[in-house]
Amino acid sequence: MTICVSQLRQLSIEKIVIHSLDLVLYQASAIVDGKEHYVTDDSGQLLRSHNLLGMQVQFEGMQFERMVLRQQSAYDEMVGQPVRGDTNALEVPIGNMDLGLRSSAVKPTIQ
Repeated sequence: MTICVSQLRQLSIEKIVIHSLDLVLYQASAIVDGKEHYVTDDSGQLLRSHNLLGMQVQFEGMQFERMVLRQQSAYDEMVGQPVRGDTNALEVPIGNMDLGLRSSAVKPTIQ
């Protein structure tokens, strides 16, 4: 299931999940009413970014309960290992932080 990022602005979002797909590739999903939906842009393409901060900016100003970074390891697929019944996903809370987009943000000083 997918949902457009502009539709999310009117909904009560339980959790934003940023999926770490590769070293520098991120994709997002949102949990709304207990169901997980992959997030698309207004043209219907999956929302993707090559940096974590760039993905977080997409959700700036939205109301959600929490935001997490989720990573799954491919190493459970080793030859000869028993099939695992549970997922090996790791979720790390990353919060809804001030991303420094406001004009009042403190600028770093160079020494």
